[in-house]
Amino acid sequence: MKSKSHIFRRSILDGVSFALFVAVVLSLIFNPSDEDLMNLPLVASIFVGAIFVGGIISHFLNKAGYKTFGENLFEPAYIKARAEAKPWYKAFWGWHLFLTIVVLFVVSIFKTKFSMYELLDQDGFEGAKRLFKGIFSPNWNVLPTAILNIIETIFMAFLATFLAIPFAFVLSFMAAKNIMKGPFSYSVYIVLRTVMNVTRSIEALVWAIIFSVWVGIGPFAGMLALMIHSISSLTKQYSEMVETVYEGPIEGVQSCGANKLQTIWFAIVPQVILPYISFTVYRWDINVRMATIIGLVGGGGIGTMLIKYQGQAMWPEVGTIIVVIAAVVWLMDQASAYIREALK
Repeated sequence: MKSKSHIFRRSILDGVSFALFVAVVLSLIFNPSDEDLMNLPLVASIFVGAIFVGGIISHFLNKAGYKTFGENLFEPAYIKARAEAKPWYKAFWGWHLFLTIVVLFVVSIFKTKFSMYELLDQDGFEGAKRLFKGIFSPNWNVLPTAILNIIETIFMAFLATFLAIPFAFVLSFMAAKNIMKGPFSYSVYIVLRTVMNVTRSIEALVWAIIFSVWVGIGPFAGMLALMIHSISSLTKQYSEMVETVYEGPIEGVQSCGANKLQTIWFAIVPQVILPYISFTVYRWDINVRMATIIGLVGGGGIGTMLIKYQGQAMWPEVGTIIVVIAAVVWLMDQASAYIREALK
């Protein structure tokens, strides 16, 4: 007996792949202009309609014994275990997946305007040679300034991570599905998950632009941008860890009459504290790398110095900054790896 959720997921995935084929065929036939594609209601209606039709076709194909890619991916494990194992090229789902990847690859080439001619064009190639020549001849006179700025970047990342920890710690339990049971709790879970997904989908670069307008250009804006992004990312990682804890300790504590807070503190926190620390160290490592990027939009640190020299095409100075960033990122990566290894 197949579940409704499995059939729904299969139909959506197969429907999207079918809509992709339809979009490519219609584009080849009608060759729409950019103005035609800007008609979003019409384009969206065609795409959604194609997904619906694709879902219906998927249903009849699977009913006729042709296992689609969606069916193979979402099929329950106990049914998959009973099926005869076949190499992908002898199965319908294998060619379905292969064709989908080929179509995505071809469309990506057209959409990104991939061009070997432009890549190897003489003028562009000469410009790239000048750039790399400058980068590989660093101007060490700017090294002291670069070191001062990378120190600022490291502390931006540290403070952002440190301030994000208490918020993410509390919110992670409210964003864990196995804890938030009951109508009210589940509503809080849905709202919180939605807010965190939206917050996390906005890159730190965009948050840096927002806070640069709010509090002014500088490291404070960069730190706030990293903190907001760290809260949403850590909340997601922490909450997923909470959802995988063993039920035994929880049932044991609850059998002694513990309330929800006591259950979290005595049965869940001991199971997740080490992974929490590991995730936090890794997040600090990410924030150091991310801090070099948000500096490009006024977030302070070495990124601001980098964009200054890059705008003036001072490639030897850019080369010095790249060396400093690479050295710090390598050191952070090594330290992070050793600390996470020790925490296992």
